[in-house]
Amino acid sequence: MIILGIDPGTATTGFGVIDYSKKSKSPFRCLAYGIIETSPKQNVGERLEHLNFDLNEIIKKYKPELAAVESLFFFKNLKTAMPVSQARGVIIFTLSKKNVPIIEFTPQQAKNCVTGYGKATKQQVQKMVKNLLNLDEMPKPDDAADALALAICCADKCKFN
Repeated sequence: MIILGIDPGTATTGFGVIDYSKKSKSPFRCLAYGIIETSPKQNVGERLEHLNFDLNEIIKKYKPELAAVESLFFFKNLKTAMPVSQARGVIIFTLSKKNVPIIEFTPQQAKNCVTGYGKATKQQVQKMVKNLLNLDEMPKPDDAADALALAICCADKCKFN
């Protein structure tokens, strides 16, 4: 099963694509990861359109059967929460238009799943994602590692195959 993990943001949205097979010796295989970046010189509409376009390209290339999206669990800063909410709206809309089912997880759920501790540091998440996916190096930036963690969490919680 191809699972797309997404860590939403307006400036930077992390994505990670894994192939999950319970029948395999190593159940997780990383297909791709990275970030979708938008320019602060663009207005909000242009940034959201850019996010929509790039996400459509990722969906077209990898054909995910399921998407794990980070939910807005808690934000200290309303200025940050609003743009992230807008990005999440575009992400959910784009996935829905492409008929990709969505499951949401909090950052704590993803951290707990990959590290065993819901308050793990970014570096701890990167290290465990590297180990679980048998990567040569830790995935960077941390937005991409978080997206991979979400995809792993989705596979683990849903118990496919």
